[in-house]
Amino acid sequence: MSGPGRRVAFYAPLKPPDHPVPSGDRRMARALMAALAEAGWDAELVSRLRSYDRTGDAGRQARLQAIGAGQAKRLATRLARRPAASRPVAWLTYHAYHKSPDWLGPTVSRALGIPYLLVEASHAAKQAHGSWQLGHAATAAAIRQAAVVLAMTEVDAAGLAPLLQPPQQLRRLPPFLDPAPYAAARLRRAEHRRWLAAAHQSLDPAQPWLLAVGMMRPDAKRDSYRLLAAALDKIKTLTWQLIIVGDGIARAEVEEFFQQFTSRRVSFVGFQERDSLLACYAAADVYVWPAVREAYGLAILEAQAAGLPVVAGHDGGVAEVVRAGVTGLLPAAGNVAEFAAAVAELLAAPERRAAMAAAAVEFVAAERAQAAAARLLDQALQAALAGTVAGQ
Repeated sequence: MSGPGRRVAFYAPLKPPDHPVPSGDRRMARALMAALAEAGWDAELVSRLRSYDRTGDAGRQARLQAIGAGQAKRLATRLARRPAASRPVAWLTYHAYHKSPDWLGPTVSRALGIPYLLVEASHAAKQAHGSWQLGHAATAAAIRQAAVVLAMTEVDAAGLAPLLQPPQQLRRLPPFLDPAPYAAARLRRAEHRRWLAAAHQSLDPAQPWLLAVGMMRPDAKRDSYRLLAAALDKIKTLTWQLIIVGDGIARAEVEEFFQQFTSRRVSFVGFQERDSLLACYAAADVYVWPAVREAYGLAILEAQAAGLPVVAGHDGGVAEVVRAGVTGLLPAAGNVAEFAAAVAELLAAPERRAAMAAAAVEFVAAERAQAAAARLLDQALQAALAGTVAGQ
């Protein structure tokens, strides 16, 4: 149970958990707060300041740094004035990196004398002299200050390790979710399939349904859609239909990638709220996503929780959320021909799809469930607090 001495200041500089625009980053921020609550911690969202700079604008970064410095000073003062029982005993920042550095946590943590923790921080040495060098330097300093850093992927862990020195700790916190809603949706697969076919008359329940979920942004998401269209074009003689869930400013461009297919082949269903998205996962047969420059792909994990085998590009930390050959196939990153062949392989083998689907559900429940994440977060916080006490 949460209570005095169990409050954590929570901050997500890339996108706060209550931001109006959906994304995997927002879902993971919410999942972290839920996991902390399950572990008995009171996670308090202490700021909604977004430090994200997409384009590498040095002037914008400097302004955000100044705004952050002022807000950090005010926040430290406000929190210090609280009664001791309602002050945070630790600070946890989610997803700080060179494009969205943490201008608040390090300053406030020092002022309050509380441990500073980072989840899914990343450090790329090649950015030290690039367009985001200010954010890169700030993130490196934050990593060096952190008592505990929790890496979600091996790729991130390798980049973080050189910056950490004892008694600092580098721990693993694999991507996770609460499997219960996906399990419930899976039990209603036939119902969800009928609903989707009725809502989109071009969909034929007798055919295998491929599913892709991703925001339509002019970045790696757009590149994934482009690769997906090219791969499916290579297997257009096979029987399949594609359902695309997502929306965004690059939608027209994404739709153009698929213009060679008829509306009976590819259905754009737009953005879906949570319940509808769960229904889409449960109704489909294979999840397909090239995962270009993907950190790990939360939607890939969600699809497996709902009982879908996946075909995903072997990029970034995708291997952290897929058991290659067991819960899905991981063709080489960016390889159109390999991706097409992997999709064709699963389309031709319904029994293998079923086996992978069962393995995917078991994998998520056993190794990527929120309950396990709650335990890991609690252990990290306890270790950080013990280190602080030992150092006083």
